[in-house]
Amino acid sequence: MRNIVFALLFCLVAGLAQAEKSEYCLSEIVKSDARIRSHGYPAETHELVTEDGYVLTLFRIPYSHKLKNQNEKRSPVLLMHGLFSNSDCWLCSGPDNSLAYLLADAGYDVWLGNARGNIYSRENNFISLNSHQFWHFDWHEIGTIDLAAMIDYIIDETDFSKVDYVGHSQGTTIFLALTTTRPIYNSKIRSGHMLAPCAFFEHGRSFIFEPLSSLVGTPGNIWNQFMQDAELIPHNNLLNRVVDNACHLSDAICRNAFIMMANGGYENSNASAMSVLIETHPGGSSSNQGIHFLQLYTSHKFRQYDWGTKKNNELYGQDLPPDYDLSLITAPVHLYSSFNDALCGPQDVDTLASEMTHLTEDYRVPVQSFNHLDFIIAHNMKELVNDVVIDRINSYEGK
Repeated sequence: MRNIVFALLFCLVAGLAQAEKSEYCLSEIVKSDARIRSHGYPAETHELVTEDGYVLTLFRIPYSHKLKNQNEKRSPVLLMHGLFSNSDCWLCSGPDNSLAYLLADAGYDVWLGNARGNIYSRENNFISLNSHQFWHFDWHEIGTIDLAAMIDYIIDETDFSKVDYVGHSQGTTIFLALTTTRPIYNSKIRSGHMLAPCAFFEHGRSFIFEPLSSLVGTPGNIWNQFMQDAELIPHNNLLNRVVDNACHLSDAICRNAFIMMANGGYENSNASAMSVLIETHPGGSSSNQGIHFLQLYTSHKFRQYDWGTKKNNELYGQDLPPDYDLSLITAPVHLYSSFNDALCGPQDVDTLASEMTHLTEDYRVPVQSFNHLDFIIAHNMKELVNDVVIDRINSYEGK
């Protein structure tokens, strides 16, 4: 551990000393649309405004240049990222492995969403980014407002009545929040695919749970008041330069920087994908999102944000926040989970599956070492996950 710390400090010095030299200086951010075009695919950028004023960016791969299928009807698929992430997570492993490209090559109209607060969705028509009020949201609002708006926008743009949906980590949580709280959206989902599904955290093994949940896992203490309504781990050019330099100097350092939070090892990880990912990660999020997840770990429940007894009664009409009723999800949903997921592990996925009375499939990745981040950065994710997801989506297409 001491060697890793010294190496990271060295990278910091190198990052500052080499700021004007190309080898170690982090280049200007390559945005999702430019990254897509760099591999020969067409790309579009779309913006929509939510009912509460947030300006959200969606990137689109409308067709595959390999298939030249721009004049054919192509079913839309929406991909949503996890906590601290953004649309680049679906692109970082390149056209031969990343799900966004693979779906385009399978004949789909691919849309990449970005939740409020990340680097691509940092505007609100009514609230300044510098105001605490800008960050007064958590993943419940991302699901019930942002995701709903994205689905409606895509349906309007494509003239399809339904979309296929794929989410990773928090991208699964927001889907569950939407389809339980606004169940009419079940009718707008042709199929849902949950990668590393996160709802229950009772058996979470990550080192982050115990110390942080003791601080903010229950409402009412000074830490909750201090931490709420703030940006959590924002994108930072200096931090990215440090980690980027680390990736240049040592794959092991790069891997440890990424894996320490997920706490699942890096047997399957692709270092080149991680070095691409770090250009735009962490992507920015509200502290309330993290607090809400820690509340779920503490309560062993999948329920709405706990503001404390007084505010809970004002908002919900009861002392405790209401549970999300998973029996209300009637859209066809497939779960894809792994045994080595330290955040949303197999026992907690068992609980989720047991409460989803209309669940279509509970798929477990058949490699014991596969972890939470491997769903987006593993060298073997194509055959273990992405090909399986595309096969399932194809079945709804009649392919």
